[in-house]
Order: sequence, then C-alpha cells, then structure tokens
Amino acid sequence: MLLVVDGANVVGSRPDGWWRDRAGAAERLATQLAAARRSGALAALGDRVVLVLEGAARSAAVPEDLEVLLAPRDGDSTMVELVHASPDEVTVVTADRELIRLVTALGARTVSPRTLLRIMEP
Repeated sequence: MLLVVDGANVVGSRPDGWWRDRAGAAERLATQLAAARRSGALAALGDRVVLVLEGAARSAAVPEDLEVLLAPRDGDSTMVELVHASPDEVTVVTADRELIRLVTALGARTVSPRTLLRIMEP
C-alpha cells in the first residue's frame, strides 16, 4: 500500500506559524513522518510513504529514509499522477476537496490531515 501525503495541506492544517517558514514546517512534518514510518505507526495507512512538497517547501532538508517527491508544478497534479501510475492501493492524506474528488475517481482512498497527525502524536 502507498501512502501519499499532501505536505502543503497537512502543514497548513496546523496554525503554528508555518507560513513564516514553509521549508521549516515541511522539515518538521518530514521528520515526524519518517519517525512514524520507522516505528510502524503508519502501517495501517501504507508501507511505502511519499511526502509531496511544492513551492518554498521544496527546499526543506528531509530525512534520508523518507521518500519525498518535489512537485515540478503544483502538488495536486503531482499527486494525481502518482495515484494514476501506482499499481498499489493508495491512500492520500489531504483535506483539499478537489484533490479528494480527483484521487477517489482513480480508486484511491483519502484520510484527513487530522487523522494522520493523531496517528503520529507521541
């Protein structure tokens, strides 16, 4: 199973000042995701985790053991392409209504950023 994380949407779901340092916010999310994947906390959502970053977040320093896809354009198009190309079951973490519509039409399931963040809480 593939877990695709809409980095911008998950980061934007927390009112913690992320807009002042988008790369730093993406780094914090990437660090949390990598730790959760290593601990097995994300196993119910996917055994392969891909964090999609766009815009200023693309310059984030991320753990080497986390798969990160830097969107060449917008993150939504990149995630739709990833879902379309995957032979595996896919879960996408996002609250973006249009992205949800597009990826579910391709057979993916979705979970909210809140659900992911709850799973990753220490």
